Amino acid sequence: MATMRGVLLPGGRQVEIREFPIPRPGFAQVLLRMKASSICGSDIRAIYREHLGTGPEAYQGVIAGHEPAGEVVQVGPGCKELKEGDRVAVYHISGCGVCDECRHGYMIACRSEHRAAYGWQRDGGHADYMVAEENTCVKLPDSLSYADGALCACGFGTCYEALTRIGLSGCDRLLITGLGPVGLAAAMLGRAMGVRHIVGADVVEQRVKLAERLGLVDTAFVADGGDEQVMSATGGVGCEASIDCSGAPAGRWLALAGTREWGRSVFVGEGGTVEFDVSQMLIHRQITLYGSWVTSLRHLQDLMELLDRRGLRPEQTVIDRFPLDDAAEAYRVADEGRSGKVCIVMDD
Repeated sequence: MATMRGVLLPGGRQVEIREFPIPRPGFAQVLLRMKASSICGSDIRAIYREHLGTGPEAYQGVIAGHEPAGEVVQVGPGCKELKEGDRVAVYHISGCGVCDECRHGYMIACRSEHRAAYGWQRDGGHADYMVAEENTCVKLPDSLSYADGALCACGFGTCYEALTRIGLSGCDRLLITGLGPVGLAAAMLGRAMGVRHIVGADVVEQRVKLAERLGLVDTAFVADGGDEQVMSATGGVGCEASIDCSGAPAGRWLALAGTREWGRSVFVGEGGTVEFDVSQMLIHRQITLYGSWVTSLRHLQDLMELLDRRGLRPEQTVIDRFPLDDAAEAYRVADEGRSGKVCIVMDD
């Protein structure tokens, strides 16, 4: 029986590479030869560091990786569109397909027992091959690489959804708190949506310097606990729009504090809490606060079309690339949180 390599994350910052039988696609499924599978902060937080084995992490023995892109090499019965040789990125949740959220393309919010995330409840992309539902695959434009597609599958898709929700436009200045991979994605997309002044903040100096070096921000600084730097960069009024990509209490507070009166703010960073004076920071300043979770299948396709039209390449934010056999080192680097995106790439 032909075998392949696959990466497991048992917890405790451990990475295991094992041999698995190459799977076969079932009804309405395709087999992908994996080309790129990037590492998400959610994997670091919820699986790599501490795999609890309860709640959303109540599983073991699943191949990791929920940001996959690859080439279709086999098509199962019942497939209607994809064919061998197609290049695709994979929306990382497979839902029931019939609930209200799935019918709107938001499989991320499916609450059915049939919902399964690639790399969490079903085998993901850190492998030589992966089986995917045809309806979760989105074709890659010729201008986008497999790494571009992998980044769109979660991080860039999450940012696109959030910035669309707050109606970002060229009339706005944008504040980004947290300049990790998601923050860098927000900056690239903010520029594509017409924003001319992007302000970025992070507590890690290396991330601030990386955002500046990539030319994705106009003003960037190491956050010091206050909003004075944002106000200084905006003539004392703040930004019309803000997005928190940090998931940290200080980052969320700064996103709100740095938002102009009557402005809009959106939180996408997972985990943690935040405390603030609701009357003074939110109500009296007429701020609209959004929560946004990943994106929809339709918006993932819209995002790829936008990137294609604008000639943008998400893989610009990939600072470290590793082969599959070096997955342990890839996760160690990603866990440090001092660089850009980390991506596992497979040989052609």
